Amino acid sequence: MPPSSAYRPEPRFFELGEDYGNAVRAAAFPQTVLRVRNDRAAASVGLETLTDAEWIAHFGRFEPLPGQPGPAAMRYHGHQFRSYNPDLGDGRGFLAAQLRDDRGRLLDLGTKGSGRTPWSRDGDGRLTLKGGVREVLAAGMLETLGVPTSRALSLIETGEALQRGDEPSPTRSAVLVRLSHSHVRFGTFQRAAYVGRPDMVEALVEHARSLYHPDVAAGDTAGFLRAVVEASARLTARWIAAGFVHGVLNTDNLNVTGESFDYGPWRFLPHYEPGFTAAYFDQTGLYAFARQPEAVFWALTQLGGALKTVADAEPLTEALNGFGPAYIRELRAAFLARLGVSSLGEAADQRLLDATLALLREGGEALRWEPLFFDWFGGFASSARALQGPRGRLYQGEAFDAFRFALFEHAPDRPERLEAPMFAAVEPEEMLIDEVEAIWAAIEADDDWSPLEAKLARIEAARNGWALV
Repeated sequence: MPPSSAYRPEPRFFELGEDYGNAVRAAAFPQTVLRVRNDRAAASVGLETLTDAEWIAHFGRFEPLPGQPGPAAMRYHGHQFRSYNPDLGDGRGFLAAQLRDDRGRLLDLGTKGSGRTPWSRDGDGRLTLKGGVREVLAAGMLETLGVPTSRALSLIETGEALQRGDEPSPTRSAVLVRLSHSHVRFGTFQRAAYVGRPDMVEALVEHARSLYHPDVAAGDTAGFLRAVVEASARLTARWIAAGFVHGVLNTDNLNVTGESFDYGPWRFLPHYEPGFTAAYFDQTGLYAFARQPEAVFWALTQLGGALKTVADAEPLTEALNGFGPAYIRELRAAFLARLGVSSLGEAADQRLLDATLALLREGGEALRWEPLFFDWFGGFASSARALQGPRGRLYQGEAFDAFRFALFEHAPDRPERLEAPMFAAVEPEEMLIDEVEAIWAAIEADDDWSPLEAKLARIEAARNGWALV
């Protein structure tokens, strides 16, 4: 059957032409077993009516959806751990389609593990099944916690035995399809500047401005950068409030809409630890938890450098200088949202932010990150639940008194949310690495997908309970 009437194809990136992407074909996989199908995400773009067979045809064999021109591997460069790499590009993925969602946004169907492209270098173009499962879990948890994120639309096991140097091999393979609000990266602009094509930079600015930041006037490159800075500040603040470490904040992993995507060696904090890193290869802690704002700002300055080929430096610098104030403003808002309380003004909101971080720091390993927000969601109304719960003994002392005072100043935001079933539990949903590994172990050892399915169901229930977005 065709997609529903809500399906609205709009393949706009392809209009830019071959300077920006290469037409490619997906790999011919020996097997296509549907493992994850996100029907809620599919419904937002009119694809929920596809049968499983049609789903596999479009997202396992990549037969083009109606009105779509076929896959294109996007061209981009990027700084990887601060070293410029001009040999990047979609090496194991491509842009499969673009379409409008039920909010009117232009979304991409992007792949991971769909085969070799001209930018694969020495890679096999494949994705491990474990990597696909990890991305499904990361995206699901981040959406639940109110972080602007891509969504894992589909995960299909592809029946190949992959060799990897950083995990036991051979290991199972998969292809992932994500639904994302743009794959136009900072590195997309960097490539155009690197090859000496200011005309390409201008075309990219107009493309991204008109589609993703239409409130910016045509020709206002500094205004476009300002919009990207604001969106990136919001994203970074939401990562911090969620206790999330992306792990690889290279300029090819950050996009113009400020939506998080491409989850490799991610982690959620078990407890407050500024130097906590996600990637085993991040030996200097460049992308550690507390350094993520610095990393995003540095990446934004590289985007500004690319835009300097078509605009004056002074207004671009002014736009970049807006990151710090925007980040602090967004961080206050993110912590208020996580605690389920309303703003009381800048001073009181900052006091609550500072007191929350101080309590988490004081609590050390005993006070896990996520449970604090769960215990005290809604402020005063949760007092009995928090103090009588498993962490009640931790809620004492000067740091706690300061936190409680600052929290109780703020009125609850939509206190009816405390009636959600999730708040009847003693523990919140978390996504710590031990549970992720246990979910994978069940799949690897016994092909048991029930722990993953149960986890995704609990995350969805928690999303409805938090109702942050």
